[in-house]
Amino acid sequence: MTTKDNDNGSTRSSLPSDVPSEDHDGRTCLYFAPDDPESPYNWSSWKKCFVVLVSILTVTNSTVSSGLASNSSAYFGEEWGITSRSLLILPTSLFLVGYVLGPIVFGPLSESYGRKDIMVVAFTLYTLFTLGCALAPNFASFVILRFITGIFAACPIAVVGGTCADVYKTAESRGRAMAIFMGATTFGPCAGPIISGYLSPSVGWRWSFWTSLIYAGVTAVPLLLVPETFAPILLRTRARKIRKETGEDTMYAPIEHERKDMAHIITVVLTRPVRMFLFEAIVLFSCLYLAFAYGIFYMFFQAFPIIFTDIYGFTPGQEGLVFLSIGVGACIAIGIYILWDMIMARARARNARWARSEEMNRLPLACFAGPFLIASCFWMGWSARADVHWIVPVLGGVPFGIGYLLIFMALLNYLVDAYKIFAASAMAAASMVRSAAGAVLPFAARPMYTRLGVPWACSLLGFLSVAMAVIPFVFIWKGTKLRQRSKFCQYLLQREREEEEARVGREVPVVFEEEKSVDVRA
Repeated sequence: MTTKDNDNGSTRSSLPSDVPSEDHDGRTCLYFAPDDPESPYNWSSWKKCFVVLVSILTVTNSTVSSGLASNSSAYFGEEWGITSRSLLILPTSLFLVGYVLGPIVFGPLSESYGRKDIMVVAFTLYTLFTLGCALAPNFASFVILRFITGIFAACPIAVVGGTCADVYKTAESRGRAMAIFMGATTFGPCAGPIISGYLSPSVGWRWSFWTSLIYAGVTAVPLLLVPETFAPILLRTRARKIRKETGEDTMYAPIEHERKDMAHIITVVLTRPVRMFLFEAIVLFSCLYLAFAYGIFYMFFQAFPIIFTDIYGFTPGQEGLVFLSIGVGACIAIGIYILWDMIMARARARNARWARSEEMNRLPLACFAGPFLIASCFWMGWSARADVHWIVPVLGGVPFGIGYLLIFMALLNYLVDAYKIFAASAMAAASMVRSAAGAVLPFAARPMYTRLGVPWACSLLGFLSVAMAVIPFVFIWKGTKLRQRSKFCQYLLQREREEEEARVGREVPVVFEEEKSVDVRA
């Protein structure tokens, strides 16, 4: 256990508006020592793997569910007499609208009340509303239930990035855990159309949701066994235990002095993702690029039937299998990520100057991803013709999967590395914005593909991809200055300094890493 007396020369930092000063007269602040076995950073590898694995299971529940209604629409539409294409899109789009609202609540709350309790409550409600979807008596109730299910399904996506930051201290280990997590978020939406495409015509569309419910039930058991990972909550538990055992009230954890009144929760904590999106340039432009890529993915739910059913005569199940090409691309992207991780490790081992840059850790992957996304749009658009074999446009999904996942791995890891304990709020902002794009853009897909035709509709997405591909290059160029101007990043730097002072017993100067004039040839 490490403590710090706040009368011992600590200094205030320039804090974000929702971070309190730790200046409490004569009281002792509790921190984890570097070798403390109760610190999540020092848990065994098996315990960390269990935490991440269960977190990934919750995420795949969510993402599989997001795509279940896509290839079920014709069947529940037939049951309830729904013929409007716009209405049939609603169960998927309103699920994603739930994704917009959920992260605003669950991401920030997990930074005030811990990860586990928030996850367990949200996942339980997600499971119950999935049951409701399977039993829905009419279209209106089904759409409402899908919306509410999406709200609670958003919790794992918003919180898991923070969980990875809780248990993995180094950028390398944290990045690999995040890569696996993001691979799961890619395979989930790919699996949803396949499940619904084959179950709906054979055993009924409701079995798509019964299958999702069974998977949720299997996941709920290990979720209850996952320990709390958020260090401030663990320190609060320890401080309370010490106060109870000693009868003294001078020991406290920093989080115990954060405001917890409802007015503060509503006006400060819950608005944190929105404020980060509006006032943190790194969050803003990362969200825009992620939202664009995510929106294209969900546009494919409407575009693939036009391409592969109308042109090539695929069945719903066969059309769902086309998404496997995106999954193959995602697997290749994970391999590319691991290769880049090895290159970075060697560069750090020889103390290459460019490898010390926070931006060079992740962002080259996003730069590499852009051309794949662009190529996929043009490839799929101009090869989808009756006189060209269907395998050619299907293979166009492979570069999309590579580019899509590399963008997510690079930018979300960059957000987690930059914002650390605020990672859940940064992830919540990213989830909120990209889900809005995923909810809205599918409504434009069919009109766009009908009016422009498949080649030029895909080309339009390709041209927009060119514009978005500039963002990671700008981050590499100006990222350090953007973090220096960030109140959140400055606060985190000050916090690390104060914890280091508590460990070494003397003042430690605040040094923001100097990355100007980096020699990329080093």
